[in-house]
Amino acid sequence: MGEVYDPSKDWQLPGPNGTPHAGSYGSGPGSGSGGGGAGFQYDVETLRELMKDWNDLANDFRDDQQRAEMLAQAQGPGVEYASEGNADQIRGSGRALMETLDERERYCRAMAKKFETALGKYAAIEDTHSLEIKRTGGTL
Repeated sequence: MGEVYDPSKDWQLPGPNGTPHAGSYGSGPGSGSGGGGAGFQYDVETLRELMKDWNDLANDFRDDQQRAEMLAQAQGPGVEYASEGNADQIRGSGRALMETLDERERYCRAMAKKFETALGKYAAIEDTHSLEIKRTGGTL
């Protein structure tokens, strides 16, 4: 099992011998990807942390949408044409901001879901390997 991913750490790609580092990219020998193509390799703790981080970011975008709604409902300070025209522009900007924030939230949720799916696959593989070890008379 590799180290838990720390974004502040200076991570290196796998070396010539293919030794993977947590969060490394590649499909070389020892990368755990079976040689079937490039991919990332994370441990369980890293997958959980990344899923949490993506969901936290999505929550931030959702909170920002609530604030942007105030812009989308802006009213002019007066009843003259200039005030209403300015308010129309502000409302349009608010709607565009809300749409963008919604897209960002959905993207973050989709990313979190990918890490959740990876955790499920990881757990299934762990269960399969545990059963194989027990079936051969081994212990964990």
